[in-house]
Amino acid sequence: MNLTDLKFEALQLLKDLIAIPSFSTEEDQTADRIEKWLGKFQIPFERYGNNVVARNKFFNPAKPNILLNSHHDTVKPNGGYTKDPFTPEISNGKLFGLGSNDAGGALVSLLATFVQFYPEENLKYNLIIVASAEEENSGSNGLNSVLSKLPEIDFAIVGEPTEMHLAISEKGLLVLDCVAYGHAGHAAHGLGDNAIYKAVEAIEWFRTFEFPKISETLGKMKMTVTQIDAGSQHNVIPASCHFVVDVRVTDQYTNTEVLEIIKSQLSVEVNPRSLRLNSSSIPKTHPLVQAGIKLGRKTYGSPTLSDQSVLNCQSLKLGPGDSHRSHTADEYIYVHEVEEGIDIYINILKFVLF
Repeated sequence: MNLTDLKFEALQLLKDLIAIPSFSTEEDQTADRIEKWLGKFQIPFERYGNNVVARNKFFNPAKPNILLNSHHDTVKPNGGYTKDPFTPEISNGKLFGLGSNDAGGALVSLLATFVQFYPEENLKYNLIIVASAEEENSGSNGLNSVLSKLPEIDFAIVGEPTEMHLAISEKGLLVLDCVAYGHAGHAAHGLGDNAIYKAVEAIEWFRTFEFPKISETLGKMKMTVTQIDAGSQHNVIPASCHFVVDVRVTDQYTNTEVLEIIKSQLSVEVNPRSLRLNSSSIPKTHPLVQAGIKLGRKTYGSPTLSDQSVLNCQSLKLGPGDSHRSHTADEYIYVHEVEEGIDIYINILKFVLF
């Protein structure tokens, strides 16, 4: 199949995916559609839950491996939609529909790129593609559940809307449940030990503390207290105060390192919800990045989280579309962005595959 026809097939797949509701944990029908699409090109696949996996025709266990990944789950449409989120509609060059930009455009572009290279016999790397589930909710049955089924990955391209610029680093996420403890007492007598006051001291530390190492692409670490809860009635000094901290981790630290630093500075109880959503990066000198730069793409650090966070290898976030459109009402992607995305993916990979 020539490249023009392949781009047409990719856009048709994107329309079909838009038309099928695929909220996180409910992606079985979009997984079925992706399987059918691969079958059209006589490409064998494996399925783990709602994750669809395929390997290039001449896969060689002795060769290193490149992972191509994007997700086919979506968030639920918000109340601001004026269009049917499940009706793919092209108007003025824009393809509207839920998941068109995040991350359907990247997914179908990577699938088309995989199809383009699939029959090549003398690639320097194997290609493995994973159309993954549960990315939007960081679920346990997403890409992370598939990695143990794959050979060791040398580096990855994760498809997310970056305007086809090179996100060479991405912030990780650490959500902390913190509890300050005191002793209950009657407010009128001034007895007890007010847990809220202890929490305030810790919250002030989170507001003002600065981690010493600063990322070249992501800047400083950022910690934000986002929720607080304490007290049962007006005349009782609270014995405990619970608050939540959102920590965005740069590529200068692992989540474990950040947690250790925080615990060493505070007397309140600190419990992480998860340590697995780490920051990620790839050197600017990496051949994949250098290939993109030669094609006129810019490098930057991404503040948003993706499936890069569960990978243990170097990874590049790259895809058609604009991150600012993600999760917005009347979500869309330009048709030309998908077509150009396929071209850029193919041309970047040519630098390392041949």
